[in-house]
Amino acid sequence: MSTQKIFKSLRKAFPSDTSSKSNQEIAESISKSLISSTSFNLPQITSPLLTNLNPQITHLVLSNPWLSIQSCLYFFNFLQQNHAVTSQKPDLQAHLTLICRLFKARKFAEARNFLDSAIVDDNVRHPVPVITTMVEGLCDEKKVIVKLFDMLFRVYSDNRILKEALDVFDYMKSKGLEIDERSCIVYLLALRNSNQVHSLLSFFHQMVESGVKITVYSMTIAIEVLCREGNTKRARELMDEMIANRGVKPNTFTYNSLLNAYVKRQNFGGVNEILNLMNIDGVSHNAATYALLIDWYSSSGNTKEAERVFDEMHEKGIEPDVQVYTSMISWHSKLGNIKRAFSLFDELITIGLLPNAHTYGGLINGLCKSGQMEAVEILVNEMQSKGIDLNKVIFNTIIDGYCKIGKINDALKLHVVMEKKGNRADVFFYNTIASGLCKLNHFNAAKRFLFTMVEKGVSPNFVSYTTLITIYCKEGNVLEAKRLFREMECQGHMPSTVTYNSLIDGYCRKANMKEAHKLRVEMEEKGLLPDVYTYTTLIHGHCVVRKVDEALELFNEMTKRGLARNIVTYTAMISGLSKEGRLDEAFRLYDEMIKEGLTPDDTVYSSLVASLHST
Repeated sequence: MSTQKIFKSLRKAFPSDTSSKSNQEIAESISKSLISSTSFNLPQITSPLLTNLNPQITHLVLSNPWLSIQSCLYFFNFLQQNHAVTSQKPDLQAHLTLICRLFKARKFAEARNFLDSAIVDDNVRHPVPVITTMVEGLCDEKKVIVKLFDMLFRVYSDNRILKEALDVFDYMKSKGLEIDERSCIVYLLALRNSNQVHSLLSFFHQMVESGVKITVYSMTIAIEVLCREGNTKRARELMDEMIANRGVKPNTFTYNSLLNAYVKRQNFGGVNEILNLMNIDGVSHNAATYALLIDWYSSSGNTKEAERVFDEMHEKGIEPDVQVYTSMISWHSKLGNIKRAFSLFDELITIGLLPNAHTYGGLINGLCKSGQMEAVEILVNEMQSKGIDLNKVIFNTIIDGYCKIGKINDALKLHVVMEKKGNRADVFFYNTIASGLCKLNHFNAAKRFLFTMVEKGVSPNFVSYTTLITIYCKEGNVLEAKRLFREMECQGHMPSTVTYNSLIDGYCRKANMKEAHKLRVEMEEKGLLPDVYTYTTLIHGHCVVRKVDEALELFNEMTKRGLARNIVTYTAMISGLSKEGRLDEAFRLYDEMIKEGLTPDDTVYSSLVASLHST
């Protein structure tokens, strides 16, 4: 039946005045018209019948058991879309009435769409208690009620309306309705993606206490979040509890979460324990497991074991992806194995994988470390020819490479290109240029560069402060260096061993050994251990002020602390002993130095020769 015919039949039912008709009578007339119609075209004309609609009539029409689902959907959509014909839009009751009917007809996809509309539309949305009360009045079939609330729980979760989602869960729990773990997983994922860690863990425990069937999937989400937060101890405890109390067996993804956490924290014992458990439980490694192990062994400098794992992947029929190749390439590059890194890169291309910016970045990093900037430029051109843009990390890496070989101007030119591509200079860039200028002894230029950084709104970090402190100490301005040292602490930047070493060197240059030793004590109190540079600086300082015995005491202390003395340490000590005429001790250290495989420089020979002439 055409739209015109539908309205003719409606007019016959209500020729002039509908006010004397009851809601029931109006609803029945509308239902009859819908039942008798054979087509559903949206009307463009008005009708007194429709303009006098109210929520009760809408509910009666939608709940009419003789009216087909298709007719209900037509009527509902008509009310939503035709404001010119009727101002009566479907309210919450209309939505829920239709949703209940859709559930009974097993039309779950359509039901979900209307649930989505009901919870996001400001004109329809109501608190969960209103919805639960209304559903109880509309439907008495328990199966339908369970499925409806289960879907409502998911819909709230998917829309990140998390408080209301939890209200639905609590309602279902209070009514003894069966709760599907899959719906709980949707809620757990929503909490994880919203970074609500505490709420996620609390909800998981609610699941356990409520008797929800726990599988490895929900357990793994909880374990993954605990691991991400660094609480590997609790993650292990939770896994053990689920195994013992619920019979839930961890899978590859569960173990990978723990493995990833242990790898990041360089926990050798933890990594081996997980690998052993996987072996005992017969849980196979997947590509992600192998990628983690390759990262683990490579970061430990054990490229031989990383290569073994890489080969094992091939043997097990697991093809390494770009991520795995990139990891191998990056680590070999970092460790200076450039030839092997390029061999892996060629292999990646041969098997049809496409390198990304991170892959090229790994190669570029290795080349920059070895000063091969011409090769870097070739790779950059290759990247750009393939449509791969340089990211900020790669820009900063290349800039650092130029600075390492003293090509500051090339670094600055690249910075201009970097900013044109929308990569704003960060603190790493400014620190890198300042460090490069310092290597060229352009201290004033380095200071100006760091001051410009602050003027441009880039906050200095501990490296920036350390660079400035080092400059002022080399210039002899220890007062300004000390002021900056205290300022960095006030700004929340913890000084490193390098920072303390710079300040100690500044005081030693001023022959103020008392302050230098105070700083050494202070750094140890803060948990920072003096290194070879710390001791060498203090030894040289004592020798300069002719306190050789104090210098010897520090020299011997180094061995007790497991610190290997280098050429500079021996040179400072031999020079100090020679100036005091203590030739036997000086030559003894010279012989010791040779036995240690250290080659004396001209300074050592000059000191020994000068002492011989003075005796």
